[in-house]
Amino acid sequence: QGSGQAPRPRAAGLCQARAMAKVAITGATGLLGGNLAALLLADGHEVVATRRAGSQAAHLADLAITWHDADLGAPDALARAFTGCAAVFHCAAQVTVQRAVTPAMTAANVTGTQHVLDAAARAGVGRVVHTSSVVAVGLSEDGQPCDETATWNFERHGLVDAYAITKRQAEDVVTAAAARIDAVIVNPTYMFGPRDARPSSGRLIIDVVRGRVPGTTPGFNNFVDVRDVARGMIAAWQRGRRGERYILAGHELTYAALMAQIAEVAGVRPPRLRVPYPAAWLFGRWGDLIERLGKEPVVNSTQIRYAFTDRFRFTCAKATRELGYTVRPLAPAITDAIAWFRARGML
Repeated sequence: QGSGQAPRPRAAGLCQARAMAKVAITGATGLLGGNLAALLLADGHEVVATRRAGSQAAHLADLAITWHDADLGAPDALARAFTGCAAVFHCAAQVTVQRAVTPAMTAANVTGTQHVLDAAARAGVGRVVHTSSVVAVGLSEDGQPCDETATWNFERHGLVDAYAITKRQAEDVVTAAAARIDAVIVNPTYMFGPRDARPSSGRLIIDVVRGRVPGTTPGFNNFVDVRDVARGMIAAWQRGRRGERYILAGHELTYAALMAQIAEVAGVRPPRLRVPYPAAWLFGRWGDLIERLGKEPVVNSTQIRYAFTDRFRFTCAKATRELGYTVRPLAPAITDAIAWFRARGML
């Protein structure tokens, strides 16, 4: 996936991508999909979205989305939903902190991605933008941020889990299909913003504001406004190179610095205790036991290692250079997320 390769041919019709077009989104009820839908509609595009039957979408009632009941396991229904679309943005995925890959994770993240690609090909879609993650890229070995060429080394550093494995496998599916369908991969980092109805990553904001976080850890992560990622995805549709991957990163911060920023925006006290690793390790091992009993843990030993690692560093230089990707300050994303949560009684 090196950026030094010669540009590959683009699909017919991409030169008209900036004009109004009909596009489809999987996973529009999630944080990224909802914000992506809002931006596409604001740009004048027609948006159709797939969802599982019974999925709640009341938080997107202000958006003129045409909904189709089409599960990731139903390629025929997906193809019908994608008919007439210039692009498909594949955002749907199953997220978990569990370490062991389950059949459900494989079905959603790997087989589901294959179904989306097959359905897009059958429907004659011009381009698929596949939402991967930086957990499918690699971890820093030398303190420098990873780019798209980094070697996937999560297992070597004890940071592999079911989500990382299946997102990496899904990328392999997309790469293998690039010869027959125009596809581009984006790899976002940790996203914050409004329209986080579940909530997903916004759970950390809610817990900090409510004073539920017992303390901080010295680990690093990369945090980004979800709307920057959504704009990067639109740029990947319009300007990305076929078969390439693009890291959509933001701001590298320690968890302590992030929590201090959340607390400042919310007007609350930040966590002040520094969690010692031995105590965190014991909590993680307890989560491992919960997982072995067949339940979803709050955290496990892998998540604890995430909280203490300094290897989670990424650069978006390629996306900046090739897509015109830009990163805004993180404070507005936190501010808007808190306001959205409060308006809906979640805070």
